Amino acid sequence: MYEVRVSAGFCAAHFLQDYHGKCENLHGHNYKVYAHVRGTVLDEGGMLLDFSELKQALRSVCAEIDHTNLNDISFFCQNPSAERIAFFIFEKILQKIPGLKKSDGKKAWLHAVDVFETESSRARYSTE
Repeated sequence: MYEVRVSAGFCAAHFLQDYHGKCENLHGHNYKVYAHVRGTVLDEGGMLLDFSELKQALRSVCAEIDHTNLNDISFFCQNPSAERIAFFIFEKILQKIPGLKKSDGKKAWLHAVDVFETESSRARYSTE
């Protein structure tokens, strides 16, 4: 199994409406995001996927939510947790590169998206 990973980042504000603690107040993070693609077959150039294609998709998604209040995005239902952000980014990457949707016989697929709110706090959405 091969795996490639690219990273990007964005800054955004949010609050967790259904959380009781300091995170229910408006605050912000400098998010770090990693997108992982896995597969079993390399192309004729010896690559699973061109890094630049995945990097461009991830950066484009991050640019859409950079410097926003994530609570203003209906997808998050007023609770833009790191878990929901990871799923949001995962789905948006698949919209930009539909060929990465996991299915039988695919040579490469989007496996996971990691979202770090801080250096030590990560949420992941994956196909497994």
